[in-house]
Amino acid sequence: MSTESDIREFLASRRAKITPQQAGLPAYGGNRRVPGLRREEVAILAGVSVDYYVRLERGHLAGASEEVLDSVANALRLDDAERAHLYDLARAAAQRPARRPRRARGPLPDSVLRVLDSMTESPAFIRNGRLDILAVNRLGRALYAPLFTDDAPRPVNIARFQFLNPDGRDFFPDWEQSVNTTVSLLRTEAGRAPGDSDLTGLIGELVTCSEEFRTAWAKHNVRLHHTGRKAFRHPTVGEITLDFDAMQLPAQPGLTLTAYSAAPHTPAHDALQLLATWAATEDASGAVDRTQSH
Repeated sequence: MSTESDIREFLASRRAKITPQQAGLPAYGGNRRVPGLRREEVAILAGVSVDYYVRLERGHLAGASEEVLDSVANALRLDDAERAHLYDLARAAAQRPARRPRRARGPLPDSVLRVLDSMTESPAFIRNGRLDILAVNRLGRALYAPLFTDDAPRPVNIARFQFLNPDGRDFFPDWEQSVNTTVSLLRTEAGRAPGDSDLTGLIGELVTCSEEFRTAWAKHNVRLHHTGRKAFRHPTVGEITLDFDAMQLPAQPGLTLTAYSAAPHTPAHDALQLLATWAATEDASGAVDRTQSH
C-alpha cells in the first residue's frame, strides 16, 4: 500500500462525491469530464492555489499545515472519520508517528479479561484494528460460533471469515452493509498504522482472493464505529439483530471492546436468551476465551 497512491485516490474519491451545486459553485460548461468537483474548484473552496492543491492530491501531504488540511477537509465536506483519515495520511506521508500512545502488545491484563468474563448476558469480545478477535466471552463465542471452528486459523479474523469462508455470506445477512463496514474499518486502520506488516499482509490476502473486497477497498471509505445495529444468521437460533456498542480501551491502545445487547421483551432479546441456553449446554466452563495473542 503506497501512501501517495492512498492519498491520491482518497482525495479524488471524496472530490467525486460533491457536485458544484452542492458546493455552492456555478457549474460552468455542460460537458464535465469528471464526476463531482474539479481540482481547481476544490482549490477555490480551500483557499489555496490550483498548483498547490494538485500537488496535495498527487500525494504530497508532507509539510501541509493543520490549517491547510482543515481547509481541504471543509472544502470536501469530510465527516469526522474522513477528516481523521486525512490527518493520518498526512502523518504517514511525513513519516511522523500518530499522536496517540504506543499500541498494546503482549497478553491482555487479567483485569480486562475478568471484566469480559463478567458480562454474562451480553455477547462481547476484544479486537484489534485488523479485526482479529483477541478475547471473547462465552456468549460472544456462541454468537460467533461459525468463526470458532476447530480448523479456523488463529487468531480468528472477522474480515478473513467474511470474505474467504463460504459461510461468511450466510452468517451476515445484511451483506452489503456488513461488507462496507468491515472494509471501511480496515481502511481506517491502514491510515492509522501504515507500518503494520500484519495488516498489510491481511489486506494483500483479501485483495488477491476476493473480488468483492477489491471493489469495496477501491472506494476508500472510512468510518468511526461506536454504536449501531448488526444482523446475524446464526446456525442454531436463526436470524438475530442486536444493538452494539464499541468502546476503546484507554489502557490498551488500539484495542476495542464490542458488546451486543437487545431491549427487553423483543424477539432479539428472546433469541439472545435462547443463544445463552445453547451456549451453556455447549460449554459449561463459562470462562472467557483468552487464548488469542496481540
